[in-house]
Amino acid sequence: MSIGIDLVKGQAIQTVGNFENLEPLNIMTDSRTHVENGLFVPLVGERFNGHRFLGQAIQNGAAAALWREREKLPESLPEDFPLFLVRDTLKALQSLAQSYLRRCRPKVIAITGSNGKTTTKDMVDSVLRRAFRTHKTKGNLNNHIGLPLTILTMPADTEVLICEMGMNHFGELTRLSQMAKPDIAVITNIGESHIEYLGSREGIAKAKLEITNGMKKGGTLIIDGDEPLLTSVHTKAFHVITCGYRKGSDWEITDIQPHADGYRFTLNHGEKWLTVPALGRHNVKNAVFSFAAAWDLGVDAKRIEEGLRHLELTGMRFEKVAGQNGSLLINDAYNASPTSMKASIETLKTLPGYTRRVAVLGDMYELGKEEEALHRSVAASLAPPLTHVVTIGERGKWIAEPLLSETNPRPIVVRSFPEKADARDYLEKLLDDRTVMLFKASRRLEMEKLVAALRLKERHSS
Repeated sequence: MSIGIDLVKGQAIQTVGNFENLEPLNIMTDSRTHVENGLFVPLVGERFNGHRFLGQAIQNGAAAALWREREKLPESLPEDFPLFLVRDTLKALQSLAQSYLRRCRPKVIAITGSNGKTTTKDMVDSVLRRAFRTHKTKGNLNNHIGLPLTILTMPADTEVLICEMGMNHFGELTRLSQMAKPDIAVITNIGESHIEYLGSREGIAKAKLEITNGMKKGGTLIIDGDEPLLTSVHTKAFHVITCGYRKGSDWEITDIQPHADGYRFTLNHGEKWLTVPALGRHNVKNAVFSFAAAWDLGVDAKRIEEGLRHLELTGMRFEKVAGQNGSLLINDAYNASPTSMKASIETLKTLPGYTRRVAVLGDMYELGKEEEALHRSVAASLAPPLTHVVTIGERGKWIAEPLLSETNPRPIVVRSFPEKADARDYLEKLLDDRTVMLFKASRRLEMEKLVAALRLKERHSS
């Protein structure tokens, strides 16, 4: 969306060039991408300096640029090219986002958690856009650069802004929360992701609760009611809502019934037989987070139910893919932690209509010094009705080893491969119309490439 020149000038310590005919600007941080009437923001990192690519940005539509004051100007730069001189382009970008947010004044919903952030974001958007003009984080733009870009691409008439917030270290969510100032914050769960940097699950919970550090007074915090590390949260500064299976949760989930495309369930508020068209029991709770957020904003149950029924999720989150020979592939390969991997395995066990259930599991990262034990902990979930377990990678092998070393082995075929390519032929032989195959690993393993190799190939007529 276009940003007014006055807001951009508010970030500058000095301006140079000709601003007479400058129109509202559209943010661009990638000089390779064409943006009409762009404001180029050259970011600086340990291994790159965007200031070197101003010429390319101009070729791709930049009409002006933020510019770090101590950077040398390119000799080829036109003398009248408009520049907003700032001390730090990233801080200026973040400050510009805050100014734009104050001008537009939408309700802000911030979502974090070890797992389920993106799915919950999609669900919240699906239910709220029936009642409001919404804007949400695109893709995975959930960090200190992605959040301001999400804000600055928001249409000026947005009524609800839905922000996904990720983190690896202490302090990062505080910065994001203070930038967005949420009215509602959601913590989906506490897993093991980034335990390498945060030390323990208690450390992860502490870091996730930083999402409240910028929350507006009187706001609402929605949390996993089944997580003891969160249910102790009590404060007068904001309202706390618990969602979960635990009896006594503010939004208590009961009567879950799985079906081929998702689940039906009820809530203790009288909502009977809600439907969520998403595989994975954990997605029932994610749907309830979205229900609670929408309810807090005054949306009636009928509209919320309609939004859940028409849900569209971001790819590689329990995505159903047609495989070769009539098989079903479940692409859950966006990322993984021991908690989310176990949840995915439990879902694989419940899918009806398949006699061959294959779990293809790979390396998980950022698990710190306990990484081997955490990988091995997944083995306890690997039981019938699973028929095959295939692990990939050096860490993935730790998942298989407890099964291979058992005195009385479980009736499951177990194989380990060092690389994805090594497993392809073996997996291909398992595919028929009785087979469902789950793929789960950390993002770095790029398991989706294996899914692509095994999917049903489209036939093109000549």
